[in-house]
Amino acid sequence: MRRSDLLSALAVALALSACQSMPHAAQAPVAAPAPTAAAPAAPAPAPAALPNDNLNATVWMQQTVEYAAVTQTVYRAAEARLDQALKDKTWDALVPEEREKPAANLPPAVIVDVDETVLDNSPYQARLVRSGGDYDEASWAAWVNERRARAIPGAVAFAQAAAARGITVLYISNRAVDLDQATIDNLKSEGFPVKDASVFMGLGTFVPGCEQNGTEKDCRRRLASRHYRILLQVGDQLGDFVQIISNTPEGRAALFRQYQTWFGQRWFMLPNPSYGSWEPALFNNDWTQPADVRRKAKQDALRTD
Repeated sequence: MRRSDLLSALAVALALSACQSMPHAAQAPVAAPAPTAAAPAAPAPAPAALPNDNLNATVWMQQTVEYAAVTQTVYRAAEARLDQALKDKTWDALVPEEREKPAANLPPAVIVDVDETVLDNSPYQARLVRSGGDYDEASWAAWVNERRARAIPGAVAFAQAAAARGITVLYISNRAVDLDQATIDNLKSEGFPVKDASVFMGLGTFVPGCEQNGTEKDCRRRLASRHYRILLQVGDQLGDFVQIISNTPEGRAALFRQYQTWFGQRWFMLPNPSYGSWEPALFNNDWTQPADVRRKAKQDALRTD
């Protein structure tokens, strides 16, 4: 190869080498991909409602025509007995042990419980179901002081029918004494006849010569017996009619057997699946037990045959 040809070849090779070693920045720029917008965060799932033993009972009492039908049936049956009871001077709806004064010449009265008998507190129960809370005196007092409980279907008509016959309506309740005025205000606003403050006998009512046992109402019924002949009683708990000595399923059953002929005659019971002394009777009346233990006791009480 000639020298001139060799030099020419070397020159070409060097040029090619220089082109291959150029940095990438000198090459045509490549467009960067456009940034992708971040997907919106999925909404957090709503917290699951905690199981609550009172859900079905509360919604049944609030939303079904069946509940209203039952309470109206009971109250109409009670009203139908008023004239018979008023005419018969020997008629008395108090058990003999609670009658302290002969009834024949006393003015007539009927005794009604308040909560879930004449006033509907299911909104308070609904609040507990939604919040997962439990009954406590502070929240209960706040509800009572709202004075917003509505009348149980049929209750006002019965009370007014009694009052129209000259029969005093007595309200015996386990509401605390500091809730007396709020309760009376609520009763009046719903149309219940309230003759005066004496016809409301709350938990703090003092009864001379009788010592109250817990929330039992026998002392207050004895007080009523000193002034009235009791024609009928209406309530939603066994203890609204007679003192419960032994709050066990067996003790309650024995009391029912003893007085079962009085129901539908002198005593009229309204349904209350939401709460009552029937519930703690199933777990030895011990509310200090954890909820799951109490629930287990109720499950164990279920019959499957």
